[in-house]
Amino acid sequence: VGNGKIGGMVYGGVAEELIQLNESTLYSGGPVKKSINPASAAVLPVLRKALFEDNDLAAADSLARQMQGLFTESYLPLGDLLIRQPFGGEQPTKFYRHLNISTATATTRFTINGIEYLRELFVNAPNNIMVVRISTSQKAALTLDLAARSPLHNTVRVDAGNQLVLSGKAPAHVDPTYYNPPNKEHIDYNTGSGCNSMRFQYRMKAIAKDGSMSTDTSGIHIKNASEIIIYLAAATSFNGFDHCPDSEGKDENALAAGFLDKAIVKGYARLKAEHLQDYQGYFNRVSFQVKDTIANNPNAGLPSNERLRAYTDGSYDPGLETLYFQFGRYLLISSSRPGGPAANLQGIWNKELRAPWSSNYTININTEMNYWPAEVTNLSEMHEPLMDFIQGLAVTGKATAKEFYGMKGWVAHHNSEIWA
Repeated sequence: VGNGKIGGMVYGGVAEELIQLNESTLYSGGPVKKSINPASAAVLPVLRKALFEDNDLAAADSLARQMQGLFTESYLPLGDLLIRQPFGGEQPTKFYRHLNISTATATTRFTINGIEYLRELFVNAPNNIMVVRISTSQKAALTLDLAARSPLHNTVRVDAGNQLVLSGKAPAHVDPTYYNPPNKEHIDYNTGSGCNSMRFQYRMKAIAKDGSMSTDTSGIHIKNASEIIIYLAAATSFNGFDHCPDSEGKDENALAAGFLDKAIVKGYARLKAEHLQDYQGYFNRVSFQVKDTIANNPNAGLPSNERLRAYTDGSYDPGLETLYFQFGRYLLISSSRPGGPAANLQGIWNKELRAPWSSNYTININTEMNYWPAEVTNLSEMHEPLMDFIQGLAVTGKATAKEFYGMKGWVAHHNSEIWA
């Protein structure tokens, strides 16, 4: 699930549910440094001679390496929301998971000892808030603990109003997974000044219909409740590709607190209604269906994983093709919104400290592939973050053209990230 800023991956655990969190501006590093490779332009004519006059490919390869710049920075995980509900070791029945792409809502439902438990989650874009509703068929049957954690350096505190707050600072640099020289620290928190590290925060508050609740740095502890609403807000100090995220950064504390306070005032029902109105305003623009010529296609009732496996084996299932088309639109709406960053290599969802290919912008093709559905499936607004990114790329690319090639205009190489 996602709203272009907050991303969540819902794992569907029973005794311990993991909701892995992302914030789309959370990257290592800072603005592009000056004079990365000042000798590069002088190598260019020698490289051209090796290629075009001497036909010496080995020499050309060696010279090209002398013209390279730095690795991009990495898109990072924000942290985890854990819901621990042990149930005394009892196993669930009637377990059901659902991602409804027409409402952008994730649902997990199961029964234990005759009591049905329901967890529903969505991410509201207008208010930039994640909302989780936990309910049960029996009064006072909810006893659980909520915890916050992050793989990044962080501290946890309790703010006024029983808000659980996790704050931290991103690494100054993270090497890509394919760069592993010996005796090198691949996740570096220490290099350089505040221009190399952004701050981040997420905070949450639970409101229970009844029962009792307490909050400390280990989490939020709820006993004998009938319904719980969890509100989660997140922000970073990112303030544009050309501003130091520390000394010139936004106030992530004020931002996250503001998002959370405003959402709590609105309440669950209003946030859900606003979420549906916002999301379906985009999603419902397109109706698409591949006709199924079988009256009662048995594949239509299969769970998605089995349905996909059957299709891979050759089963006829035009309904899955229809779903695939709309799932692409769902992912773009969920990971690219006006005013936010462009969808990265994994959209908005990443749990790894060293993500594959740094989860950046691989601009030779992968970035473009994310946006193939934008215009042809009536999602032009989702294209705006990519256009904004290219404007920043033109600014930094002007320096690249001059420094690396001694030329006018601007140039971009194979990879980029939020720092353009």
